[in-house]
Amino acid sequence: MQDLEIVGQVIAGDIANILVREKSGKKLELGDLLVAEEGDSRLLILKVYGLVYGSQVPQLAREMASGLKLEGLGAGLDYFEPHLRNYVIAEVKAIAQVINNKARIPKSLPTFFSAIRHIKKEDLAFLTKPDNPIFFGNVRSGSKVLDVPVFLNGSDVFTHHVLIPATTGRGKSNLVKVLLWNALGSGGKFGILVLDPHDEYYGRHGKGLKDHPSAKQDLVYFSTTPVKAANTLVINLQSIKPWYFDGIVRFTDAQNDAIDQYYNAFNDTWIENVIRDTPLPNGVTIAPRTLGVLRRKFDSVLGIYLDDADQLQCRSKIFSDNSGETTMQDIINSLEAGKIVVIDTSRLLDQAELLIGSIIVGDIFSRYQKYKSDGRLNDKPVISIVIEEAPRVLGTNVLESSGDNIYNTIAREGRKFKVGLTAITQLTSVIPKTVLTNINTKIILGNEMSVERRAVMDSASQDLSDEDRTIASLDKGEAIISSSFVKFAIPIQIPLIDEIIAEDNEPQNSPKRRVVG
Repeated sequence: MQDLEIVGQVIAGDIANILVREKSGKKLELGDLLVAEEGDSRLLILKVYGLVYGSQVPQLAREMASGLKLEGLGAGLDYFEPHLRNYVIAEVKAIAQVINNKARIPKSLPTFFSAIRHIKKEDLAFLTKPDNPIFFGNVRSGSKVLDVPVFLNGSDVFTHHVLIPATTGRGKSNLVKVLLWNALGSGGKFGILVLDPHDEYYGRHGKGLKDHPSAKQDLVYFSTTPVKAANTLVINLQSIKPWYFDGIVRFTDAQNDAIDQYYNAFNDTWIENVIRDTPLPNGVTIAPRTLGVLRRKFDSVLGIYLDDADQLQCRSKIFSDNSGETTMQDIINSLEAGKIVVIDTSRLLDQAELLIGSIIVGDIFSRYQKYKSDGRLNDKPVISIVIEEAPRVLGTNVLESSGDNIYNTIAREGRKFKVGLTAITQLTSVIPKTVLTNINTKIILGNEMSVERRAVMDSASQDLSDEDRTIASLDKGEAIISSSFVKFAIPIQIPLIDEIIAEDNEPQNSPKRRVVG
């Protein structure tokens, strides 16, 4: 190891807290990746999680010297050999041991007084591209970005669920765009449903997924407003079954009984007949008050009402009794064909948006359950459901008050049927631990709220108990990947989607064209 590479030296510590004295002028950072070499083809990768001052000068002497200088009485006063007397100590932990270019969980300390250097690209050669790769970003060491792309197996990651937790402004939307962009180029291996409450992924008002080279073949867009290349989002009322409301809209026992009676009597036209107050056959009666509340709820959630001419109308124009018969099947067939389906729900209320998702997700889940029982599941693409503000359907209060819904069912059972969630949230702490532990990949962006950091760290696939300050210090676009499918929690820098779009749309022979991996 050349002298110029050395940034510190091991001086003390234990297996969970190794102390490294920083070499004068090297300026170690939180999150820096360091290396202690252990011989030929063996090295230990370390990560900085804390920085403290060290000094050989007693505290009282330092306080006296500081006071003299502050009060103007210390002219010419200085320490003898200050770079030797005062220094920084980095608290580091071993995160991976690399032997013959293979990484494993470390079980030993570096040699006492080991010289420490910054990590290099060559040290991470074991981070190879897996099958069905999805690009997440480049390895980051502190604030330095290495030319080492990070890929995970998309089939594993999407099937076993993804959590993207962060406060506002830390780059959640950009991260999702990057993941979707790379999934679009997978050749139909992933079917991804995106419920887009801000209409930001397709790129209607700027750059977006529509600019991907494979968008014409693999991207499907549904919107409530006319847009070139968009499908009109209209859903036939007969597509809605009573169980799609489970966990989305809360009904009383009397209201549930009325719904069951109308569905049994009228089957697919049950909602229309509730709105019209059609009498039930065989003399069965429902309290007028119960039917009145149901009609008001359907008006609130679906926007369905009777006009003065006794015709069914929809305020949002999303639901109809005479069109949209094939919308749900078109969406599900597109997902099964390995396409990304973006649904613009920006003009819908929360419950209507979640109900549409419940209809689609419930149908695709049922279809995949049947494929598994028929032995055909292995030939089908992985399905992932991207849901913004995940606590709306996965929050503890929601599940306790409204009961289980299809999203919670998929969080618990979806991996068996190749159906997973990609949940985006600012509030991890309100999601039950039983759900969080079933999410095997967490892409952790910056978060200044200690309660939220703790909820993420407690459910991470790796031990992040000492990364509290590191997570709080993550800047926009900086993240940590904690996953069952990586050997250690990998710090990454996520590129801007605009840069990726510009590079991927360069001519094939352009020197600026992005080459990842």
